[in-house]
Amino acid sequence: MTHFTDNRKIPSDTPLHAGELAAQQRFGAGGIWDAHRLSNMFHEDIPPSLAEFIENLPFFFIATSNTTGECDCSFRGREYDVAGQPYPLVKTLDSRTLVFPDYRGNKLYNSLGNIIVNGHIGMLFIDFQSRRRVRLNGRAEILEAQTAYADVWPLAQRYVRVTTEQVYGNCKSRIPHMQLVPLADSELHDN
Repeated sequence: MTHFTDNRKIPSDTPLHAGELAAQQRFGAGGIWDAHRLSNMFHEDIPPSLAEFIENLPFFFIATSNTTGECDCSFRGREYDVAGQPYPLVKTLDSRTLVFPDYRGNKLYNSLGNIIVNGHIGMLFIDFQSRRRVRLNGRAEILEAQTAYADVWPLAQRYVRVTTEQVYGNCKSRIPHMQLVPLADSELHDN
């Protein structure tokens, strides 16, 4: 059995960490992901077609953790204007940066509290209609100026800006095919 420690030298040509490499060795996949295949899969940039894809989704999931690694996963969805039109889910500022709104919620601040002490964030975007999935990992920061993007999200309390470190798609295996059902007017502003 192969064991890795934090002191293990990780090859500089891989975006994988020691635990991922150890799991590959342990479960019989060592050497499958060479540097060339990984460089074709992992990107730092958000290409325009991907920006359009994630901006048009109705929701996504984020994962954050505190300083000791205790994790939290959260759902993030769109808000709607009085006419029932959705505000954008996220806004891609450039090829390495996106921002999303933080709306009024339960006031536990699980995700924001984690971001304050540990800026690492994982984002999972899934379109169940096309069965397409994209992961985005990066560094998050909270923008507290409520007016910063008020022209895009007038109902937001604050915003989270994410600088990408890894952007990659996954296969559609085991993603169920689902159709979206439009919200009724009474459901548009449930809080």
